[in-house]
Amino acid sequence: MNKLTKSLEMQERAKRRIPGMTQLLSKRPDLFSQGVWPGYFSKAKGVEVWDLDGNKYIDMSISGIGANVLGYADPDVDAAVKNAIANGTSCSLNCPEEVELAELFCELHPWAEMVRFARTGGEAMTIAIRIARAHTGKDKVAFCGYHGWHDWYLAANLGTENALGEHLLSGLSPLGVPKGLAGTALPFRYNHLEELENIVAEHKDEIGVIVMEPIRDADPKSGFIEGVCSVANEIGAVFIVDEISAGFRYNTGGAHLKFFTKEPDMAVFSKALGNGYPIAAVIGRADVMQAAQKTFISSTNWTERIGPTAAIAMIKKHKSVDAGKHLVWLGEQIQLGWGEMAKKHGLAIEVGGMKPLSHFAFDHDKAQSMKAYFIQLMLEQSFLSSNLFYAMYAHTEENISDYLKAVDKSFEEIARSIKQDDIDKKLIGKPSSVGFKRLA
Repeated sequence: MNKLTKSLEMQERAKRRIPGMTQLLSKRPDLFSQGVWPGYFSKAKGVEVWDLDGNKYIDMSISGIGANVLGYADPDVDAAVKNAIANGTSCSLNCPEEVELAELFCELHPWAEMVRFARTGGEAMTIAIRIARAHTGKDKVAFCGYHGWHDWYLAANLGTENALGEHLLSGLSPLGVPKGLAGTALPFRYNHLEELENIVAEHKDEIGVIVMEPIRDADPKSGFIEGVCSVANEIGAVFIVDEISAGFRYNTGGAHLKFFTKEPDMAVFSKALGNGYPIAAVIGRADVMQAAQKTFISSTNWTERIGPTAAIAMIKKHKSVDAGKHLVWLGEQIQLGWGEMAKKHGLAIEVGGMKPLSHFAFDHDKAQSMKAYFIQLMLEQSFLSSNLFYAMYAHTEENISDYLKAVDKSFEEIARSIKQDDIDKKLIGKPSSVGFKRLA
């Protein structure tokens, strides 16, 4: 293994000062393999990452958890941001870039007429829910998928065993969420229209919002999206599409443009939108969006210049190179490669996810040790790699070829270790964590 002295020392410092060690659950080292996963970076460019000890890797893992859709430190996006910095990023006046970005969003999504901006996905979803509730005057939200960490969403777990288990992680405690929100967030599963219909049958006059991701692990079944739209229209609920993960993966804009035959009332974007710079957008029909003026939604840092500037540059480049086509192709090659390598070495795995955001899981009672050992073996071959692959436009055919050769070697060694029943003895770090638990 590479020397990780500085990287591991930083993790110990972080545990002493930062609850949970990181700001984002998905970047916690214990979700990979604590003691092996480097955890911190000193530099990132294209698809290359350097850790604090100077070790260099090709990133075939989470790609900034999906934020860096073009690649790290994209020269075109960074050039636009540097120019914005040189001209001042904050002022008593508003930046014109937010108007340009709003117009660009409405050009990409002709059904949308107005836009509000934020800087993170979770807060943008909360803004969208507030606007929708203000428009309908109804409190209850029927939802499908993962939509962030805010109270409106975690309220689903109030007084229940595990309502978010199918949508986020099992066992999430809603501690700190006001108990008065119990019963206001009602989950239904993707491609299970009957579950939404059952919710509506019980709460019809109280539901003001229906929100869902356009796609997650599987494509929508025939009639599912249309059915959700029809239910929303029938009860007068605002239909929101959460594009935070799926947006800009298949095309330049929302995945709903590809998968929906009916238009939503609102859509929410973040993650890929700024190629790593903080920016989020809530777009929608004018009659719905105007409800933002009936309530109070306002923040100083939503008016800074860097986020909109980065988003404009990202969108323009994304469209000019047809990034979505390349991202889908990358994901297809990875999913096929995982399946072929697993079959070759007699490993049972389940492959899923939208193509540009792919994942696999070992089907074995030693799955978490196998995942940790896979991470360890891939790091030894200079790949940041997990059971997730989030495609970046900067990934090349050569990256895919080299990566799958490394997967071949790693799967061969994992199969050998399972057969010999000594995989835990070979782990330098700890087995990968499952779900949400406190990092001691």
